[in-house]
Amino acid sequence: MTIAPGARVEAGGRRFQITHLLDLEAVLAKDEETGRAARLFIKDLSPAHAEKIAPPREEDARPARNAELNLIEDADWQEAQRRFALIRPLLAAPVRSRESVAEVAAASGVHLTTVYRWIRLYESTGRVSSLVPSKRDGGRGRSRLDSEVEKIVRATIEDFYLSRQQRSMQKTCTEVERRCRNAGVAPPHPNTVRNRITALTDRVKLERRRGKKAARQQFAPAVGHFPGADWPLAVAQIDHTPVDIILVDDAHRLPIGRPWITLAMDVFSRMVLGFYVSFDPPGALSTGLCISHAILPKEKWLTCFGITTPWPCWGLPKTIHADNAKEFRGQMLKRACEEHGIDLQWRPVATPHWGGHIERLLGTFLEEIHSLPGTTFSNPKERGEYKSDKQAAMTLSEFERWLAIFVVEVYHQRLHSALKTSPVRKYEEGVFGTKDRPGVGLPARTLDEDRLRLDFMPYEERTVQTYGVVIDEVHYYHDVLRRFINRSDPENPSRKQQFLFRRDPRDLSVIHFFDPELRQYFAIPYRDTSRPPISLWELREVRRQLEQEGREQVDENLIFDAYERMRAQEEQSVRDTKRVRRAQARRAHHEQAEKPSRVIQASFGQTAAGKTAADADGIPDVEPFEELEELS
Repeated sequence: MTIAPGARVEAGGRRFQITHLLDLEAVLAKDEETGRAARLFIKDLSPAHAEKIAPPREEDARPARNAELNLIEDADWQEAQRRFALIRPLLAAPVRSRESVAEVAAASGVHLTTVYRWIRLYESTGRVSSLVPSKRDGGRGRSRLDSEVEKIVRATIEDFYLSRQQRSMQKTCTEVERRCRNAGVAPPHPNTVRNRITALTDRVKLERRRGKKAARQQFAPAVGHFPGADWPLAVAQIDHTPVDIILVDDAHRLPIGRPWITLAMDVFSRMVLGFYVSFDPPGALSTGLCISHAILPKEKWLTCFGITTPWPCWGLPKTIHADNAKEFRGQMLKRACEEHGIDLQWRPVATPHWGGHIERLLGTFLEEIHSLPGTTFSNPKERGEYKSDKQAAMTLSEFERWLAIFVVEVYHQRLHSALKTSPVRKYEEGVFGTKDRPGVGLPARTLDEDRLRLDFMPYEERTVQTYGVVIDEVHYYHDVLRRFINRSDPENPSRKQQFLFRRDPRDLSVIHFFDPELRQYFAIPYRDTSRPPISLWELREVRRQLEQEGREQVDENLIFDAYERMRAQEEQSVRDTKRVRRAQARRAHHEQAEKPSRVIQASFGQTAAGKTAADADGIPDVEPFEELEELS
């Protein structure tokens, strides 16, 4: 949803046209029926009916619309990225003239109307996958070559053109022709080979042909400076760290360990764009959830914590800068960023100073956390005699709320030493401009929040059998799968077709099936809906326990039976631990209290144990994300 002067929106059942941007929370708009001006909160706006996301015109209909990212062929995806790179300056331009569109058309070798069609397709969805070519495009970007010729073209580009010999396009075309002739197949037109090479990014070509060092020198940011980080959301940095605090469980307030935080920040303004807190070490899931939190509006999220101070950060960053950790390099995360037009860049190895902005921000947060009960401080010497476990008092949700309050009510509002102003004020300057430079305006708001979150979730590919789908020995079924049971692969009839399922590792009771015909997701529950929800890490721990018991054949019944036994043992451990601690506390209190003249019987009520709680002395810690990249 575009938020800019001239955009038509709806609020309270009435249609308005935005005339002015007032601040990060509100706009001034004219009622289209009465002509009266009204101040409207951005959080209450929705697209006007005529401008709501809807299927494009019939002549633009294409199988790729709403396509699942990881099912798009590489050649098609490269062509979609090439088209997006061509129209991106036109999308960002405040005024889009016919001359500027004609220049892009001439540079790309297509007709003017084709560029306008690309713009219309992208603006109707905001997704790069809408630009994936269809057969109607004359085959541009979609391979119409025989499979043998296709393999030869790809292999020649890979080992002949993308080599340190830096061979020319012409020599590469000649080499393709020679290999095809030797294989006894008709060679493709030289333009086909040239188009494949042109679709490669300049950075990939330079890195493969001249080395990583040359690519870094040309494309990577200079030390201490981020080229292009001159506006809000131009460059975001993301990183994570363990937090120096011991948290307690919700049920019994017993210490359960230190959490991790994954945080994204805007380099231009130093605003926190989003964060994710959990007990799980960094992985693709925490990274994806942090990015989606950074992109999406936060009004509903803040309301859940009872926070009224606004957090006016939303929209797609142009670039995300991350370190070289494996959780940032998964195919799922890379494709999801490309789909939404985000350039995901990695910090060169052994150059930690390139992530200085985000690391300083994390350091600031850790210093504030050292004032909370249960802090472990940054080192044993600083901690001294302080007993972190005994002082621990905050649950994960309470800590998350504290962190949100600190971000929006303290950090965003106070003076930043490097900026000489507050982050929120700097952000406003970038959006609305100053007397010396214009602003970029408010970013568009993502309306399909569920789809965006799914794009950043891990996935699996499975066939659909008569009993449904099985992932990690757990069965799932819903009637929407019925017509896909035992379906043959259209490209290889001797094999069953693989379908894509996304799942949230925190709750495996539901997976999300991408219907390739309707091109949308459906929630698929357990086949046996009486089973309790279980996380991926609990599932791994159950399997580990079964292996220790010598179980060679593991099935769903064994998994959930073992899970129930583990839960029962966990609850008993919690009760035993709590009883011992309560008795110790009672004795200490009695020893310190004055002795009365006569004994008074104290009545101590029993506190009911909850369903589950993790105990520091009970189940050993599970490290969940070691194998998460297998999911993506």
